[in-house]
Amino acid sequence: MIAPAPRAPYIAGSSPTAQETLVLLLSAFEWMIAKRYLLPGKGERFIALVAGISVGVVMLSVAMLVVVMSVMNGFRGELLDKIVGLNGHAIVQAYGGKLDDWENILEEVRSTDGVVDASPLIEQPLLTSFNGRVEAILVRGNTPDDIAGLADKVVFGNMSELRAGESNVAIGVRLAQNIGAKVGDTITIINPQGRTTPFGTVPRQIGYRVAAIFEVGVYDYDQAFVVMPMQDAQTLLLIGDTVGMIEVTVEDPDQVGEIVEPIQQAVVGKAVVSDWKTINSALFEAIQVERVAMFFALSIMVLVAAFNILSSLVMMVRAKTRDIAIMRTMGATRRSILKIFVTTGFSVGALGTLAGLGLGFVILYFREPIVSAIAFVTGQELWDPEVRFLSTLPSRTDPWEVAGIVALALVLSFLATLYPAFKAANTDPVQVLRYE
Repeated sequence: MIAPAPRAPYIAGSSPTAQETLVLLLSAFEWMIAKRYLLPGKGERFIALVAGISVGVVMLSVAMLVVVMSVMNGFRGELLDKIVGLNGHAIVQAYGGKLDDWENILEEVRSTDGVVDASPLIEQPLLTSFNGRVEAILVRGNTPDDIAGLADKVVFGNMSELRAGESNVAIGVRLAQNIGAKVGDTITIINPQGRTTPFGTVPRQIGYRVAAIFEVGVYDYDQAFVVMPMQDAQTLLLIGDTVGMIEVTVEDPDQVGEIVEPIQQAVVGKAVVSDWKTINSALFEAIQVERVAMFFALSIMVLVAAFNILSSLVMMVRAKTRDIAIMRTMGATRRSILKIFVTTGFSVGALGTLAGLGLGFVILYFREPIVSAIAFVTGQELWDPEVRFLSTLPSRTDPWEVAGIVALALVLSFLATLYPAFKAANTDPVQVLRYE
C-alpha cells in the first residue's frame, strides 16, 4: 500500500521564504517514486530506451559545446599570444621606414601610462638563398632582450650566440625545412637595395651563420622570420643608426587603443601607431563571428535534447496514468505528482549534462591523438598549419562559459519537464479508474 505524501511541517516563527523552500524539497515518498521512474521495469524498455537516448543527446550536445568553445577560445588566445609575443600589442611605425629620433620617441613611449615595455625593431622583407634554393624572408633586427625572449622557442642551436658583429642569425623551423639549412650552415641574405656603382645598383649579399632554429607556432612566422641583432640589421640594410618601428607592450591588451592614444598624438607627422586589433582586425573578427555562430548552432542540439526529454516524459506520463490515479486516491497531492515528474525529467537532463562535461574534457585532453587518428583513417589533413596559422590544435577552457553551457542545458531540461509534469498533476483519478 502506498503511503500518502507527508506535507511540509509548519515551523513556528519561520519566514514565508523558509516555508516555500521546505515545500520545494522532495519528501521520501516523492524521491522513491522518482527513482522508480528513472529505472523503468522490464515491461517499460521502450520508455527506458527513449530516456537513454535523451541522456545521450544531452551528453553529446554539451560535450560538443564545451569542445568547440574551448578550441575557439584556445585558437584566439594562442594566436594573440604568439602574435603579441613577436610584435607587441602596438607598433609605432615611421613614415618611409626610418625613425631617425627613435631614442627620444622610445623614452616618451616608455613613460606613457599603461605601457609596460617598449623596444626598437627593424623589420624588412628580403631574400635568402642556400644551396641554390631561394626563399622570401622577413629580416627582424631585435635588441638582446627581445632575442633572449625567444630562447624558449628554440628547437635547435642557441640564441645566446646572436651577438652584434658576429654574423649569426636564427631562422624559423619551416624556413629551415624549405631551404634545407641546419645549425652551423651559412645562408646568404640578399638586399636588393645595395650600393650604387658605375654599372648600376649591385644587390648586397652577406653570408650569415645559422646559430639557432626556432618555432613560434604560427606558420607564417616560422616560414619567413630571420632574427638577428639590431646592429647587424642596420648594417645589412644600410640605414645607419635608425630603426623602422618601436613595438609597445601594454598592461591591458583590450584597452590598447586608449593607452596608445597619447603616443599617436606625440608622433603625429612622424609615424603612425597601429595596435594588434587594427593589424589583425579581419582575422580576429572572423574568429569572433565563427565563435558566435558555432555556439548558436550547437545550442540547437541542446534544444533538440530538451525535446527528447519532453517526449520521453510524455510517454512515461501516458504509461503511468493508472499509477498516478492510484497515488492521487491514496492522498498524493497535485504538487507531489508535479515534483515527481519534474525530478524525473530534470534528472535525465542533469545526468546527460554531467556525462557531457566528462566526455568534453576527455576529448579536449586527447584532441591531438583524435585529430591524428581521423586524419589517418580518412587520409585528409584536418589541421593544416598553412591554413590554420597555428601548428597544433589549441584549447583554452573558460570556466564561465562552461558554467553558461551547464546552465543552458539544465534550464532547457527543466522547462521540458513542465508540460508533462502539469499534465500528470492534472490527471483526474475518477476518470482514469472508472474505465480500468
